[in-house]
Amino acid sequence: MDNIKEAFQKVKQDIDYLKKEIDFLKENLTETREKIIEICEIFIKINKKNTSTHKPIIPTTSTHTSTHPYALEGLNPKNIGISTGNQGASTDRQTNRQTNRHTQKTPKIQENSIDNAAEILNSLDNIKKEIRLKFKRLTNQEMLIFSTIYQLDQENNYTDYKTLAQKLNLTESSIRDYVGRIIKKGIPVEKNKINNKNIQLKISENLKKIATLPTILQLRGL
Repeated sequence: MDNIKEAFQKVKQDIDYLKKEIDFLKENLTETREKIIEICEIFIKINKKNTSTHKPIIPTTSTHTSTHPYALEGLNPKNIGISTGNQGASTDRQTNRQTNRHTQKTPKIQENSIDNAAEILNSLDNIKKEIRLKFKRLTNQEMLIFSTIYQLDQENNYTDYKTLAQKLNLTESSIRDYVGRIIKKGIPVEKNKINNKNIQLKISENLKKIATLPTILQLRGL
């Protein structure tokens, strides 16, 4: 009977874990969707600015007086495809080519930018997964040591073995052992020796930029 109860409890724990995982994925999908919408809105605004700043084509008028004694009627409505201001030189539809080039390049810029944004979002998701897996390897005591280092680093810009030992009611040798294990498990805790005596402990600046302590605790709890 005890084995059956333990099996049921384990199944229940697995179900609870899967529910949390699904909720976490839903939050990520919602966040990703919102970011993509924001990026698309930015591209639309950029395109509007580009079209509004595009200079309109101003038709040229001839500066030469006609030598014909009579006005020629019916020529103005007809589009003959040449510029009278350049003495009849063909315009070769230059402005049309510029417009076509502009409209052809814009979709490519949008596609590349959206692809880059999607890659960035995927990278962020991968980073979150990596952080979650690394911190799940820590024991509760090791996580307590790391959290205290993080908090003291934020307050004082660093901490040391003695301060940690006093705050957690542990010996300095125990703190050294825990910090060594944390570093071996891939957690970026930096050790800096000052005056060849004291060792200052800091959390990597890159980790602090990526995830706050509450975020790390939340990811580890999933």
